[in-house]
Amino acid sequence: MKQNNILLAGLMLMTSMSAFTKVGDLQQEVKIKAVSQTADIKNNQIIFFGPVEVTQGSIKIHADQLRAFSAEGDNSKILVATGNPATYSQILDDGRPASASAKEIRYEMATRTLTLTGSATLDQAGSQVTGNLIRYNIIQQKLIAESTGSGDDRVITIIQPDNYQEELKNQPTDKPVKKQDSQ
Repeated sequence: MKQNNILLAGLMLMTSMSAFTKVGDLQQEVKIKAVSQTADIKNNQIIFFGPVEVTQGSIKIHADQLRAFSAEGDNSKILVATGNPATYSQILDDGRPASASAKEIRYEMATRTLTLTGSATLDQAGSQVTGNLIRYNIIQQKLIAESTGSGDDRVITIIQPDNYQEELKNQPTDKPVKKQDSQ
């Protein structure tokens, strides 16, 4: 029974994370704002010093430093954002926000793999996964989360019920009600 609950929780999480990509975002230009940058053209590496902000469509990455490079003998690009924490956010096709944070966020463009290392958190519509390392392959829609395994360090998954979003919409706001003049 306990294994069935873990499997069900994992499947629900995989389903919710499958919407983590927004196709239109990946076809937009990438804009990088930083305080300064250095380029090592011979070794195909650019380092941006921050605060650094990367924007591509609705995707935003904030970091203290961003390194963009190609692995030797490979034309595919790798982006490594570091910070305390570095953050990633995106508006999904259905309008819901998704976000991630970690000490290091690594994105490998060729494999469309996002790797979060160090106090990693992945959050979508109130459902959340935390751990020491989270790896998500956008194309294969596969997620791996790991803890250090020492002490009480564990992977923690929080899954909100189906009606979570509806309850948020129906909550009363704290805005004052405007009185209408009686004439």
